[in-house]
Amino acid sequence: MFSRWIKLTNKKSIILQGPRRAGKSTLLKLLFSDYKYVTLDDLDDLGAAKNDPKWFVESLGKKFIIDEAQRVPELTIPVKKLIDEKKIHCILTGSTGINLADKIHDTLAGRVNYTKLPTCVFGENYGDPTHSIFDKMDSTQTKIAKRQFESFLEYGGFPEIISETNSEEKEILLKNYKNTYFTRDLAQLINVESVEGIKAIFGALVKGIGSRYEISSLSKESGLSVPTTKKYLNSIVSTGLVFKLYGYHLGPAKRYLSKAKSYFLDQGILFSLSDEYSKGQQVENFVISEVEKRRQLGQINCDELFYYETKDGAEIDLIVDERKIIFVIEIKSSQKISGRDLQNIKQFSINTTKKVKKIVFYLGDEFYSDGDISIIPVWNFFRASWN
Repeated sequence: MFSRWIKLTNKKSIILQGPRRAGKSTLLKLLFSDYKYVTLDDLDDLGAAKNDPKWFVESLGKKFIIDEAQRVPELTIPVKKLIDEKKIHCILTGSTGINLADKIHDTLAGRVNYTKLPTCVFGENYGDPTHSIFDKMDSTQTKIAKRQFESFLEYGGFPEIISETNSEEKEILLKNYKNTYFTRDLAQLINVESVEGIKAIFGALVKGIGSRYEISSLSKESGLSVPTTKKYLNSIVSTGLVFKLYGYHLGPAKRYLSKAKSYFLDQGILFSLSDEYSKGQQVENFVISEVEKRRQLGQINCDELFYYETKDGAEIDLIVDERKIIFVIEIKSSQKISGRDLQNIKQFSINTTKKVKKIVFYLGDEFYSDGDISIIPVWNFFRASWN
């Protein structure tokens, strides 16, 4: 197991959430090897936890890990009591925010560190970060990054996938993920009735990468009713496999009522679900998911990411609004950048006292500037931190 970029300490108890197969269990067993480990995927432990949550928690000792804790959210009540009494240090993990998040907010707020573990960023398996995304990497790293890029773009960063060197084996693993973790197990985990319905929503989301949508259009595309579509989509987002971008150009009151865009947290999810996406969609999902992973790892100081639309209907792919700086990002799947490619980002203007930094990521090899715009190859994400 290679080291991960996430930072965990034992100063406070921890809630660790992330998609299934993101490496939560392996990481915790490595970092906290002296902790009692139980998983509620085990039917005996699940039964004991449901039957008597208080006894179950007290039986684990002073230091323990409960994996897949969302299966019995009532466990948070005795956990809270023991934390308040300073009798335990514990780590609860979950593959979904449903149930567990509600209980956390009610009972554990302020008592635990809430942390997310996404799938691996590009190059994480090669070691710690070596440079900022906005700075050119050295020639040795560049060669490795170029060599590894196409595979990561296609198959993504699930730890088991990037540890496998054979492409055919990667594909087999991802198809197995699709048939288990991404569909059947997911339907059971979030308590929805139809595996086929989950697949239909995923299929519609794949086709719509980079496009704004409304629930009614997703309903039509998937063949499900509007209420069912809304339920399934919200459940899928809660698992962390998919995340949304809302319109930055709208005020906070309107932002979450507008059409959103959805992206997949990992390229491997995209590959396993469908081949009905373009190179442009694939590259756009790669860049935005790489930024989102770094946000989840705490490298980016903002709560969420946005897209932007001008009054004339022109779009900016990604807005990252930090405390002192706004990053304006465009993504191009071409190997050369034309003047037309830069038209929207050059015309971008916003009334703000913050510094505005403009970036274009593309598939070419040159690292250069055009006025106030930094033009950066996408493979520069390899082993790169945000700042």
